[in-house]
Amino acid sequence: MTKRAHQWPDLLGKNVPPTGAGSFPIAAYSEFMPAPRIGRKPYGTWVLAFLSESKPHLWQVSEREEQQFLRPGLENIGRQLINDLVAVAGGKAANHIGMLHLKDNPYWPAVLAEAAGKLKHEPFLTLSPLALSRTQDDKGRSRWTLFGGSDQGPSRGFWQSFYGGPASELPATRGRAILANLLTKIFAVPAAAGRNLKAAGLSILPDLADPGFPDWNATELPGWMDEFLLKDENDVSHVRYLLTFRPFSKLSKAIQDAYLQGRLNLLPYPGSLVFWGSPHYRQLARGLPGAMEIPLLQSIARHESNRGLRVPQSGWMFEAGEGKGAKKHDASLGPLRSGFRRSHRWEWLERNADPEGDVLDQGIGRVLFSAHPDDVGLYGKPMARNAQVWSADFHALLHGPVALGGDIREVIEIVAAGGSFGYRMYYPPMTIGDTPVIWHRPLVAWRDAKGTAQVIADGPAGYLCASQPGSSLEDEVLFWPDIEALKVAEPPLPSRSPGKAEARAQAHLNLRKLTLARQLLGSGKLPESFARSLLSADRESSFEDWVESASKANTGNAPLTAELASATKMATPEKLKPNQSLTYHATANRAFEVAYWDTITRLSMGEYTTKNNADVTVDPVTLKHRERNSRDLDPLGDYLIAYYIDAIAKVGMTGKAQSGEHRFQWRTDFDFEWMGGWKLNQGEAAERNIVCVIPGKNRKEAVVLGDHYDTAYMEDVYGYGDYKGDHARVAAAGADDNCSATATLMLAAPIFLEMSKRGELECDIWLVHLTGEEFPSDCLGARNLSQSLIEGSMKLGVGGKKSVDLSGTRVRGVYVMDMIAHNNDNRRDVFQMAPGTDPQSMWLAFQAQRAAELWKLGCEGWNEAPERKNAKRGRRSSDPAKLPALARHLAPLGEVRPYFDPKSTLFNTDGQVFSDAGVPVVLFMENYDITRQGYHDQHDTMENIDLDYGSAVAAICIEAAARAATETPPDFEVLRKKVMGG
Repeated sequence: MTKRAHQWPDLLGKNVPPTGAGSFPIAAYSEFMPAPRIGRKPYGTWVLAFLSESKPHLWQVSEREEQQFLRPGLENIGRQLINDLVAVAGGKAANHIGMLHLKDNPYWPAVLAEAAGKLKHEPFLTLSPLALSRTQDDKGRSRWTLFGGSDQGPSRGFWQSFYGGPASELPATRGRAILANLLTKIFAVPAAAGRNLKAAGLSILPDLADPGFPDWNATELPGWMDEFLLKDENDVSHVRYLLTFRPFSKLSKAIQDAYLQGRLNLLPYPGSLVFWGSPHYRQLARGLPGAMEIPLLQSIARHESNRGLRVPQSGWMFEAGEGKGAKKHDASLGPLRSGFRRSHRWEWLERNADPEGDVLDQGIGRVLFSAHPDDVGLYGKPMARNAQVWSADFHALLHGPVALGGDIREVIEIVAAGGSFGYRMYYPPMTIGDTPVIWHRPLVAWRDAKGTAQVIADGPAGYLCASQPGSSLEDEVLFWPDIEALKVAEPPLPSRSPGKAEARAQAHLNLRKLTLARQLLGSGKLPESFARSLLSADRESSFEDWVESASKANTGNAPLTAELASATKMATPEKLKPNQSLTYHATANRAFEVAYWDTITRLSMGEYTTKNNADVTVDPVTLKHRERNSRDLDPLGDYLIAYYIDAIAKVGMTGKAQSGEHRFQWRTDFDFEWMGGWKLNQGEAAERNIVCVIPGKNRKEAVVLGDHYDTAYMEDVYGYGDYKGDHARVAAAGADDNCSATATLMLAAPIFLEMSKRGELECDIWLVHLTGEEFPSDCLGARNLSQSLIEGSMKLGVGGKKSVDLSGTRVRGVYVMDMIAHNNDNRRDVFQMAPGTDPQSMWLAFQAQRAAELWKLGCEGWNEAPERKNAKRGRRSSDPAKLPALARHLAPLGEVRPYFDPKSTLFNTDGQVFSDAGVPVVLFMENYDITRQGYHDQHDTMENIDLDYGSAVAAICIEAAARAATETPPDFEVLRKKVMGG
């Protein structure tokens, strides 16, 4: 085994940042779900996970990943695979692998096929590797996913398990122990006998070269295996267990006879290798990346549950078409799976909930290719970009991730003609730079004497390979998994103790948050209030209270108790004073509250009604709801630009601060002629973000405070889910979603302009009204802003043909506000600050939490003022003309919810796009209530606005942006090297 010079930092060195407009397009996630990025992201920030500079050949796998996702996933897949292998051996391949793929398959010659069902001694052992990687789903989760069988062949993952690094064999004792474990558990060889492999009758027969895939069998066996090599294939009288991945048809007659007569056990079961022998998929592999993964994938049912491995759907669809071809699906091709249950990121459920109730079940052909308004509905654009499709004669038709609109249109015509077509949903694997990374992990599964499928989850761990499709062995970068759970394996709590299990999971979640915050901030201790803001705990509990209660709830769990004891050292007291705030003199007053109420009322209930980017849709049902056929999003943008021009003039900063538009066109792979806004964009019209640039001392950096100023189509009018509607697409008023945030930006402008004039801003502040967050444009403004920042092409149109070049400004971070004025009736007076995945985002969250803590301290004094002292708690007013009465200032609890927190809704907003692109981001959002009216419906009006709550959160958002623009960020490159061991 040769030592490779390349390691993962080399991959990042090849990742040249894009330059120039249009060089880094970001598709809507409803059209294409991109790959998770490991290491450096496009804007230059880092994900400090999985990789280490001091141990570049290891890939870190956490105990949580192993216990919650990987092991349950392997067990689920193993059970299904063994059942399929048994079925095939019994002559029932039609509903599983497909009879066509057994013909001329070197792993399934006639002599084996005829005897397979009669081999009573056969445990159907599989040792071949699965292809696993992380993919992103529509809830923003990076999940371990099954791609199928390893496309690097049936044996390489197994043999690489006996290495721990480049040219570094595992100790012989450890390697022998792996093999002895197989004999003991699967063939009931006594442990003592199993430790003496030679005496137990084990021999090894190395791989043969595969002419079609020369890289498959390139792994050298460890030196200590030499003593077990079978010297004479015609003399197997001394062999009881033969470890070999050779095709059965390539084994000597002596070996075949001994196996068929029950005198010899083959490891693995030779029929388990049929997935790599189909001549049809081997042909398909010449034109479709990863095609050799597919045969095994098609044996496994789709799995989207939060526990276990994600399994994308794969199978065959049959389209009747208009041609004169086949009239029904040929079952010998593989399993017919013609329906698809689709989910989306706007669903009314928590992030980690399994999407069972509100998913739409459609034909797979429509899911992949139809842009008809009835098929798109409210949230379901065609998913062809996240699919692979091939013909019944196994020629590649579509590799979605790289397909263009013209490619897709050609496939639509072919499918429309009719016939059977193979497909798999294909979500791109995680990448380092632009290079995909796949874990080739052996699946050790077999059928025991009772006929039950068994899996060894802690067996050979395989290796991870980073390589581009078609690259040579010399260009690969290999990793070996460093799995914590194999070192510290703690038995799960019994199912009869659900309360304890829940308490343990909650404690682990909180400890994970605290550890991440300390890591990302590079701090030995966290300020006490910041540590408390990370906890998922009762509102009134202190940090110490939480540690004590969590310890009591987990009595008897020694490792967790020890971690909780160390948590007491994570927090330190702090001394904040109300007068340390930068902006509360301008927001903690009745004038601000009145202006906030009036501004939301004007934006949501005034003249601007058609505020969805697709407006106006031209279907007859929708047109019946329209008094006029125009889109008010455009005049609303003009109004906002004029508002900021006026605000700039009032403080005497004309020519210094700027108000204008960031323009771009809405382009898609499919044609949506029925969307008026989309259709206009195919000509001269353009969409736009509205931007107000407020200068600071350092014009090379900026902090962004943003919202989205479009609104969603109303589900109750359309008839989505349980609603009964007429399929009309009518935009919501949007009082909370998202006029509550738009009003905040407008009221922030005079405050920041005054700070700028007094020289108090260390860097620029950009107030950005993002367009097109809602479906169907789907984060259009955030995507184009991210693109412009990455490409270095950011320009601001300021009237006529004039523009201001902002390409030289580096954005420190983005605060996105989305729905900040509805107070959750089920858990009141809480809002969330949800950071992205990088250290800069956690720093932004820290500034936001400081702002929330200063507001809380300020309330104690402000509420003692004469006009507030005897005031009551605020109440909602359903009448937009009736301003709610003066109330006591509310001090809502700001919870910092990292990206893995189940109650983080970053994925549901523009924030996810910024985070994936590597632009530091924090989402400000209310404590989202998935049970209430007022989200994407007719009730998103002033009746759902809580003035005292919303104005408090708005004030905190403004203060957070001011703090981020005046504080000095840490040196994140130094922090990265410290954390990653560089």
